[in-house]
Amino acid sequence: MSTDQPKATPCGHFVPTIEGQLAFVPDPPPSYIDLTPSLVSQLEKALLAVGTLAGVGETLPNPNLLIVPFLHREAVLSSRIEGTQASISDLFVFEASGERIRASDAREVVNYVHALNLGLDLLSELPICLRLVNSIHARLLQDVRGEAETPGDLRKDQNWIAPWGTPIQEARFIPPPPQLVRDLISDWEQFVNAELEMPLLIQSALMHYHFEAIHPYLDGNGRIGRLLITLFLCAKRVLPKPLLYLSAYFERHRDEYYDRLYDISATGNWQAWIAFFLKGVAEQAEDALVRSRRVRELHERYRNTLQAGRASGNVLHLLDELFVNPYMSAPRASRLLGISHTGAQHVLDRLLQTGIVEYVGGRWPRLYVARELLDVIEVPIA
Repeated sequence: MSTDQPKATPCGHFVPTIEGQLAFVPDPPPSYIDLTPSLVSQLEKALLAVGTLAGVGETLPNPNLLIVPFLHREAVLSSRIEGTQASISDLFVFEASGERIRASDAREVVNYVHALNLGLDLLSELPICLRLVNSIHARLLQDVRGEAETPGDLRKDQNWIAPWGTPIQEARFIPPPPQLVRDLISDWEQFVNAELEMPLLIQSALMHYHFEAIHPYLDGNGRIGRLLITLFLCAKRVLPKPLLYLSAYFERHRDEYYDRLYDISATGNWQAWIAFFLKGVAEQAEDALVRSRRVRELHERYRNTLQAGRASGNVLHLLDELFVNPYMSAPRASRLLGISHTGAQHVLDRLLQTGIVEYVGGRWPRLYVARELLDVIEVPIA
């Protein structure tokens, strides 16, 4: 942003930074938002959908049947917004066999899964704070591109938002200079943990914008910012289990997602961003409800079929493992079940005979996939 731009907006101001440019410094988020009738209506829809999803999360006999595949889907879609090309199938294959399909991209997505799991674990001992965020950022960038960009540490250099290789003079947005980042993150921490007279879904929307406006790291800010939405909702007990993710919605509406965020900095238009965010919450909560019902129905149907055929405990155990990762090989089954390779192959053959898995050709060791389950996880819901 050049120096001939206005020196302030309704929610921040500009300060000089490198190359004669101006960087945007956001004000702390407001502690109160005046809700229009339209926003109240959007909020009610979102709360109803989230409340229904939370009820599902409370009654799950085996939460991993939904949490793990949903988390994997989020990891892929959040990373795709940043240009990573791995698919959900790539991620599952990578984890199931170690096959190096788009290996660097798949590893980045695996790191997202590990970072979110780490964040959920840390919530048992920490609030959402800089220490927690630094920890998940370090995990996100471990052994992948961006590893040289001081993972786990606030940036000490000026960054800017633009296509790779674009000079700062042509940047669409220039976040605060590095010397201001720590104080701004302190403001962000206070807002995230404040008990406000504000609906938590709206507080989450403002929290996400403020983090993105600060852009406190040299790399990984978008993924961390989206990951924090789920952590915030879990920390505030809006959801008992991490079943709601917004990256699919943001990816479908990528241009509007960025435009709404930039518009806040330029004009202070919180209303449009909140409406967009709440619509995404409602849509993705409803998507999660449909997928969760289909996953549970499929699991019950498969289990009933196997039990009717007097399947062994190992077969039923491996069925559950397929709902964590729909891809399976005999060596992986052997490790999971604690049996010999030959015994594991017999278990897989039983699942193959019943049509629960199919053989994926051209790989060694042989790989099998529960195709119907993969489609439930992967295919967009009409």
